[in-house]
Amino acid sequence: MKLSAPRRTAAAAVIALAGLLVPAVPAATAAPAPAAATASVQALAAPDIPLANVKAHLNQFQSIATANGGNRAHGRPGYKASVDYVKAKLDAAGFTTTVQQFTSGGAIGYNLIADWPGGDANQVLVAGAHLDSVTSGAGINDNATGSAGVLETALAVSRAQLQPTKHLRFAWWGAEELGLIGSRHYVNNLPAAERAKISGYLNFDMIGSPNPGYFVYDDNPTLESVFKNYFSGLGVATEIETEGDGRSDHASFKNVGIAVGGLFTGAGRTKTAAQAQKWGGTAGQAFDRCYHSSCDTTSNINDTALDRNSDAIAHAIWTLGSGATNPPGDTYENTADVAIPDNGAAVTSTVTVSGRTGNAPAALSVGVDVKHTWRGDVVVDLVAPDGTAYRLKNSSANDSADNVIETYTVNASGEAANGDWKLRVQDVAAQDTGRIDSWKLVF
Repeated sequence: MKLSAPRRTAAAAVIALAGLLVPAVPAATAAPAPAAATASVQALAAPDIPLANVKAHLNQFQSIATANGGNRAHGRPGYKASVDYVKAKLDAAGFTTTVQQFTSGGAIGYNLIADWPGGDANQVLVAGAHLDSVTSGAGINDNATGSAGVLETALAVSRAQLQPTKHLRFAWWGAEELGLIGSRHYVNNLPAAERAKISGYLNFDMIGSPNPGYFVYDDNPTLESVFKNYFSGLGVATEIETEGDGRSDHASFKNVGIAVGGLFTGAGRTKTAAQAQKWGGTAGQAFDRCYHSSCDTTSNINDTALDRNSDAIAHAIWTLGSGATNPPGDTYENTADVAIPDNGAAVTSTVTVSGRTGNAPAALSVGVDVKHTWRGDVVVDLVAPDGTAYRLKNSSANDSADNVIETYTVNASGEAANGDWKLRVQDVAAQDTGRIDSWKLVF
């Protein structure tokens, strides 16, 4: 449970004093957008995705649910009818479609895969969404919105007769609501050589929430920057997605080392006053009050959010389909959990870098995933092999959010690349719990 604001006011002096006990270190900066991604955006513009077309798909999914017991859940006739609807659209548009079967809970499930002809078969860009609903409703925001946005983008590829440099694949997953069953089945049954060909997976789960936020996955800096740059061009601020972290189909890909990105407009969490000021909508109300409920119908949609996110899907496909999707250089990561003592000594997590020559780069990317109930108490440093510390984050009594999930850039050009690099984290005030979930260096 999140701690109350009055407790924080009392702890402000403690945080300030504790901050003085941590050695002063150079500050890191927020990660810049990769130049390659920016150049790709300028080189190839995506079409506008008609909102009316996306909503027409939503109406079809609603009709399917209404005619099949009120839902489109795994093992129910409404799900198979949803697969048949999407497949017919793609077949008519010139895609090569494959229906992959699996079994979960004693019922047959289906993934639908659609490949666009052409592109480098050794560089496959995949965009996907789960097509199933929960049993309690039609699942229009969750996740007919993502399914419709991906479908209409695929149809736009066909209308444009796009000839990307990468091979494009679109996917609709079954049984996501039961624990990512369909996407995990797909990934687990891909030979290692085929997994290696996937240069990026983009996930779209709930992109039309009625009280929306604009959240971007931060798992891969290049994929993240494509979406953040797009929304920045619209004058729309974004935040890092944390509510669904590991809870949607991108996790199946991330768990086997595939670069992932995606978009999300919020589920059951409450929109803060700061978020309402930034995005509009209602503070103190859930992003989606009908999350996993019978009221998740076509009335449960924000048209502006759905339109913006559908356009962002097309932007990413056009951009990344003709550009690099992997971050520059090599990634070194530690995913072992390290508990952070409450108001205690600093803890560290180590990443060992070897086999490189010379010094670390002037723009060393440091991806941090610290789960914590009050991030304002947390101080984070990167410690180089020679013991030099670089400050990533200070404590602040006014920083009332949960978790530290950020990508920082450090000028480490004075440090030898090889050796043991450490992420050092300290909780400098009482009454909190947290852990280092994972962190990585990208050279």
